[in-house]
Amino acid sequence: MFKLKHVAAGAVTLALTASAAMAEKVLRIQSVLPNTADEVVMLKAFGDDVAALTGGSLTIEVLPAGAVVGPRDIMDAVDAGLVEGGFAWTHYWGGKHVAANLFGAPVAGAGVGLDNIAFLSWFQFGGGKELYDRLWEEMGVNVKGFMLQPVGPEALGWFPEPIKSMDDFRQMRFRAPPGMVGAAYADIGVPAVAMGGGDILPALEKGTIDAAEWCCPKPDSVFGFQKVLKHYYLQGLHQVTVNADMYVNLDFYNSLSEIEQKALEVAANASLSKSLSYRIYENGKALQDLTQNHGVILEDTPADYFTEYMAAAKKALQAAADENEFFAEVWQSQKDFADIAVPFWAGAQTSNAGLGRAHAATLK
Repeated sequence: MFKLKHVAAGAVTLALTASAAMAEKVLRIQSVLPNTADEVVMLKAFGDDVAALTGGSLTIEVLPAGAVVGPRDIMDAVDAGLVEGGFAWTHYWGGKHVAANLFGAPVAGAGVGLDNIAFLSWFQFGGGKELYDRLWEEMGVNVKGFMLQPVGPEALGWFPEPIKSMDDFRQMRFRAPPGMVGAAYADIGVPAVAMGGGDILPALEKGTIDAAEWCCPKPDSVFGFQKVLKHYYLQGLHQVTVNADMYVNLDFYNSLSEIEQKALEVAANASLSKSLSYRIYENGKALQDLTQNHGVILEDTPADYFTEYMAAAKKALQAAADENEFFAEVWQSQKDFADIAVPFWAGAQTSNAGLGRAHAATLK
């Protein structure tokens, strides 16, 4: 009996020790956003799924912007192992490799009509995931990437007064995204300025910029742009789809068990769908609140914006493809996919959009 008691006690001790060791795996993810941002809500839900799938052996801690390094240094910090993970949009790293733009924010739908759902189809079934996995080696960073949050189309943005044409737009100092998307604005004469989401409202209040875009009604309202600007334009081409993702230090990732690695993959795939669903309803509620309770006026985007911006986007895409072989390979994959999928998807969506606009008209 004495021996049995000691064997049992030893087994419990070993189990507790093993359990404690398992619980020590914490993936700290520093975001480019404050923890109040809508994207972080979805990121934390992803973390909850990972913890549940691993039985708590791998947990995720979300750190706000600036917790370890500045937002622009997150990729370098993950690469060096200063923090285990990072969260941003892939096009933020277009300066490291131009092809990052095609995964984070393929400008004007890659010039071939890819919306957020069509992009997701390309990513999961059209060869995009395999190219995405190659991006990090092409970029020269010790990173494993996970696409988490597709969204779009993003709103053209917020303005102090209505813009009737591109000539009006060109008079505005405009916060635009970094990378190819913002460069296309500069090419058509818009004074585009890149800055982080948390810096936009102070810049508007100080008059450093006149107009701005960030994302969509819910995230925009969280930042409070409606406090300063009242004219809101939903239709934009610059980010027909934009994708937020997570970067994990490759050495940390390789230290995980097969089950933990699989949990990250499964939770990431779930996040792709859940974020799309979450955004539609949350943006709908936010837009209703903005227009009914904050004096925000919905405006129609001037027709010449679409022709001018699309021309600039296609010029930029072709120039990048001429200069970079991997960019050309990724863009060709998107174009080949679009030749097959877009005629169907665009045609089907035309019917859906017509029905939706008819219903929206009855609410006015």
